[in-house]
Amino acid sequence: MGFCSSSLSSSAAAHAKPPTVTLHSDLISLRIAVSQTASLQCCYSSEADLNVNWTLTVMITHNDSVVMNVNQTDKRMHVVPESENNQGVKCSSLQIQNVSVKDRGLYRCALHHTSSSFSVHTPGTFLQVFEPMEKVLDISESWKNSIITAEGVLLLLCVLIPGTMLIFKSKGLHELERRKGKEEENIYEGLNLDDCNSTYHQIQRSQVQGPYHDVSNAVEEDIEFEKP
Repeated sequence: MGFCSSSLSSSAAAHAKPPTVTLHSDLISLRIAVSQTASLQCCYSSEADLNVNWTLTVMITHNDSVVMNVNQTDKRMHVVPESENNQGVKCSSLQIQNVSVKDRGLYRCALHHTSSSFSVHTPGTFLQVFEPMEKVLDISESWKNSIITAEGVLLLLCVLIPGTMLIFKSKGLHELERRKGKEEENIYEGLNLDDCNSTYHQIQRSQVQGPYHDVSNAVEEDIEFEKP
């Protein structure tokens, strides 16, 4: 009888109804520098009691990956006890202290229901670990602000000085044009317009007569014989 009851209970557990689980969105990725502490979290909603295990998925090749359980024996790894808020959302947290480049990968929660052999993984968070660049010049923030201010002043001077020179140059050109106009006015002030007109008409009459003249007429006009 004991054997029969044991087999019946195990059969009932195998055919138990799987629980209803609602997975909440996780942080897609977390980028953190080497030697800092990474805090990861997975949340879900379910009335059933589920076992939560953290897993790490590491890409070996472009199409191949390996899923492994997080090594909780590592002193850097610390799983915070599961908590539940007023809305029935249960969250499990994983803290990784003094992270290294080897800790990169996809961290997910594996939820297991023992009675129904139900298992599901949360979306997970991809942990990115980078090595910060070393500072070439280790200067304080006050010095940085002073350098930026000096650069701004130099840039302002580079804009103002050429502009000021162009303004003075344009003023000098206007002054020269004004003086040139006054000199031309002074030249024409000393001229007699009537004399200029008479001279202009004489030139016009000489051009009308042509380059050749009647020699006989010129002699008669210019030569006068003295009477005896």
